[in-house]
Amino acid sequence: MKVLITSRSFGKIGDTAEKILLDAGIEIVNKSVGFDQAEFERIIPEFDALIIGAHEFEEKDMARCPNLKIICKHGVGLNNIHLEKAKELGIAVTNAPGTNSNAVADLTFGLMLSVARKISHSSALVKEGVWKSHIGEDVCGKTVGLLGFGAIARKVANRARGFDMQVLAYDPYVKELPEEYRGFVKLCGLEEVISGCDFLSVHLPLTEETKYMISARELAMMKKGSYLINTARGGIVNENDLYEALKSGHLNGAAMDVVENEPMTAQHPLLSLANVVVTPHIGMYSKEAISAVSEICATNVVACLTGKPLCNQVV
Repeated sequence: MKVLITSRSFGKIGDTAEKILLDAGIEIVNKSVGFDQAEFERIIPEFDALIIGAHEFEEKDMARCPNLKIICKHGVGLNNIHLEKAKELGIAVTNAPGTNSNAVADLTFGLMLSVARKISHSSALVKEGVWKSHIGEDVCGKTVGLLGFGAIARKVANRARGFDMQVLAYDPYVKELPEEYRGFVKLCGLEEVISGCDFLSVHLPLTEETKYMISARELAMMKKGSYLINTARGGIVNENDLYEALKSGHLNGAAMDVVENEPMTAQHPLLSLANVVVTPHIGMYSKEAISAVSEICATNVVACLTGKPLCNQVV
């Protein structure tokens, strides 16, 4: 039995996940370093299991894999895996929701603080020899709007409570707040959240319904001087419209861990703006989250190949 690993962060923190696979007698082929899409497409038919990162796995290539029994997403988002094709071919698909919720919630708040208090911008100038004060804005006591109220957004709400923030949340699949959030979170309609907050934080999957969900109309609805934070998926926010909203001064700033086309080119217009913070999709990259996700993937590979129940099976 052979597993192909293409996620660049698998097993980076400790060897527990790798040991789970080796102890089960599974041969490991790790192609995460210097990953090459063409090589992946050529060799994938040889494998019984795949632990995949964010790269594409085309339907035509999936159909060429007679031995493949399971695809484990090393993370949460499944937009690079064709679920219907996997179902048709009888290939199990799993992910690892919840394992990165604290990591992404921490980063969300870090980005919020960084863009509001101009932390990244000020630090960059100091390194260039410019020692100059910059007037930022308090996060404490403001209102944060959450688009989506799943595991990550709920962790953000908990952190916002510690900053004495008001919390507005929109989620079409949440009809009633869990008991522990009823005292400090208000469940609202989409427009009420967008127009009523100082910081709009995106926590939605990228689907046909959410593609460019935040575009010129929604950005115009936001308070003048407010901020946009996106640690969910690129493509939910229309980046051209965001650039115009920032350049015009309608928005005070934006901070993003995800963009529509990754990696983002240095020539991207958003990077020319001092009030924009961009990080390279590092949301789940904490030691704790990486370890947990890697171990779940390894355990699922072993379970699938030995006929045991899977954890977090999507297909």
